[in-house]
Formats: sequence, C-alpha cells, structure tokens
Amino acid sequence: MLTVASLALGFALLIPGQDASADSKALFNGKDLDGWKHVGPGKFVVEDGLLRTEGGMGLLYYEKEKLGDCVIKVVYKTKDRRSNSGLYIRIAEAPAEPWYAVHHGFEVQIADGGHGSRGTGSIYTFAESAAKPAEPGEWNTLEVTLKGTRVTTTLNGQPAADFDSTTLKADAGDKTGPGDPARTPREPSGYIGLQNHDDGSVVTFKEVSVRPLAAK
Repeated sequence: MLTVASLALGFALLIPGQDASADSKALFNGKDLDGWKHVGPGKFVVEDGLLRTEGGMGLLYYEKEKLGDCVIKVVYKTKDRRSNSGLYIRIAEAPAEPWYAVHHGFEVQIADGGHGSRGTGSIYTFAESAAKPAEPGEWNTLEVTLKGTRVTTTLNGQPAADFDSTTLKADAGDKTGPGDPARTPREPSGYIGLQNHDDGSVVTFKEVSVRPLAAK
C-alpha cells in the first residue's frame, strides 16, 4: 500500500515537461505506458508526450501500487462535448476486465456534456458535480482528494463533488440501473485507472500525478 509517509519520501521526483508540483509524483511519464496495464476493448496511445484514448470500453490502470489517502491530479482535454472518460479510484484488486472497476471502485467522471451525478467532476451516480469544465479542446485540471471514506473533487480550482462512502452498506444489493455501479462499500486503498469509453470519445491527458495530503 502507498502510504503518506512513503509518498513524502519519494515525491521529489519531477518529470520534464509535466506540470506536477514539487511534492508530486508523476504516474504518467510522458514517454510510454511504463507502470500501466490495459484491460478490455480499445487502448491508450502515447503521442507527443500526451496520453490519448482510442475505442473502448476499456481501462488503463496503474499497476505498480495501490493508493491510500492522497490527492490525485489529472490534466485533460476532450475532443468534443460527447467525449467520455473517467478516473477510477479505490479499485479493490488488480482488475481482469473493466467492469470490475465499476463495481469495486469509484469513477470520477469526465463527461463534459453530462450533468449532475454524471457530469465531469462527479462521483459517478453517487455525488453531483457543481463545477463546469472548459470548452472542448481546452485543458482542464481535475483534482481528487482521498481521505478515509471521503472523496472530494475540484475542477479548474472550483469545488465539484463531495462524497462520504459511509452511506454505503454491505447488504445494499445490486446496482440501481444498467451500467450503474454497485452500492456497496469500497476499500480504503486501491488502484487507480483511466477509462477509454467508446469509438466516438477522444480524451487526451497530459498529466496524471499523485501527492500526499497536506499536514494540518
């Protein structure tokens, strides 16, 4: 498990050309998919220092370690309003297929044409987003703070969603609708992943990084 202490020791690492702050660790190195593994249809490609979705629905997850309490930052842009992706967090185990992450993790949605609990910055179907993304083709900064059972998000510096998973129950039963995630509790640490959603969705990332929570 990646702890705050181990993050603090290792996060002086900076990758040239990335915007990660001095206490951050870049998970995407801007060159290749080192440390990442893809499952399911479609793929991610690396071109000109950027990471881009192709086809889907698949999942590219960071397989080197699980993340506990921390702040995850992704900088992305969409081709158009219908382009769809997401940042998965708290994935309990290494997924053999993309649907495992849906039901055993949370998705922080990237869908600039979506609304409410299905729009960018939301905790998909669990908590609505109050923030609006930039125009298609412009870069957005999405930050996700993980602290115990609580997940909060910001989009371009604006508060987006706030969710405490203590509201979930082990006996909650199945998902509420087709494609919706299970309503059961998640693990306190897990893998993270990026979704490639479908043939028509193109989402490009230039940064995926993680940093420890600020001491209080």
